[in-house]
Amino acid sequence: MHILSIATLFPNPVKPSFGVFVGNQMRAVVARGEVQLTMVSPIGVPLWPLSMREPYSRLKAIPEVSDVVGLCVHYPKFTLFPKVGGDTNPGRIAHAVLPLVRRLHAEKPFDLVDAQFFFPDGPAAAIIARELGLPLTIKSRGADIHFWGQRPRALEQMREAANQAAGLLAVSEALREDMIALGMPADRIQIHYTGLDREKFHPIERGAARALVSAMPNLQIWSEGPLLVTPGALIPRKGQGLVIEALTRLPEARLALAGAGEDEARLKAMAKRLGVEDRVHFLGLIDHELLPHVMCAADVLVLPSASEGLANVWIEGLACGTPIVIPDIGGAREIVSDESAGRIAARTPEAIASAVEDILAAPPSQADVAEHVSRFSWGVNAENIVHFWKNVLGGPKEDHGPEQMLEVGRP
Repeated sequence: MHILSIATLFPNPVKPSFGVFVGNQMRAVVARGEVQLTMVSPIGVPLWPLSMREPYSRLKAIPEVSDVVGLCVHYPKFTLFPKVGGDTNPGRIAHAVLPLVRRLHAEKPFDLVDAQFFFPDGPAAAIIARELGLPLTIKSRGADIHFWGQRPRALEQMREAANQAAGLLAVSEALREDMIALGMPADRIQIHYTGLDREKFHPIERGAARALVSAMPNLQIWSEGPLLVTPGALIPRKGQGLVIEALTRLPEARLALAGAGEDEARLKAMAKRLGVEDRVHFLGLIDHELLPHVMCAADVLVLPSASEGLANVWIEGLACGTPIVIPDIGGAREIVSDESAGRIAARTPEAIASAVEDILAAPPSQADVAEHVSRFSWGVNAENIVHFWKNVLGGPKEDHGPEQMLEVGRP
């Protein structure tokens, strides 16, 4: 199979950890040897003079083709209108990508056009698939449905793309139901759970991990006291402020925020105002090689997002043996199946603090926590998306084993 895959969220030479989970998936797909993959990651750059400012000036300098992220990836540039032009991004992406893919298709024809996010990738890929006369598949991951599905103009484009698609994927059963509720065809939506780098994310004895990260001068994580970790971009949707407020009810606990973003100044001011600034540490962006050690060192991973499909970081935290506290969103109940995995808590400081207290009072073993995600791997993830593409292209319907059906299969 020759697959043309389009992903606006994908690692690049300037931001190698951007969309790292999509990069992991596609590297695993290529490693199977059954797919020739042409990966296209459109880069949005605004018009001058904004294009001369950070981060756009660095993004503008990304080469048209690069293999620095472990795959050969095309990075065509499209015109971005920051904050105001989101609903119209699909058309501009398709306009920028079509000359490239027409040329590549003429050299060696594609069999299928794939989009790795529902918006803006899905409608853009739908335009490209129509122009090339090829079948279309689209994967949904969470915010692409929950945020853009609330915007009428974007939702109209998403529905049109869904109706055109030969097959659709959702990262959880809950997200599949949300897609159906938006008017997408239920009979075409299958479940495709995320993968996991099992070499990186596995239990390291908590005391040893804590000693390691507390000894690193670039981290300066406390060596004593219960440690909470909240990984993710510092943006309002992730809800780090709720965890900071919960600290006022957890007098012994420390909180490490692993991420960077626009909300950092507000969160720092909140920590100071609430009198907990000496117990909140802003780690900034954490290298993906170091993140597992931070997770293993934590007693609880807390992530009170407003929306998720099935967050990769939930799986990674559990794989490290760290129980999680998350809201009842997306595929939360598909992951937190009993108290050894953590707690599902309302998005309030009181509920978060109560859930953390429960876990600290009777912590599960790291081995018991990690067992909840024993079925996840990038190998299984890649195997199942390849099966999905084969079936879409009309090959013989392949019989998935019980474990594979957890990844791809109509419920």
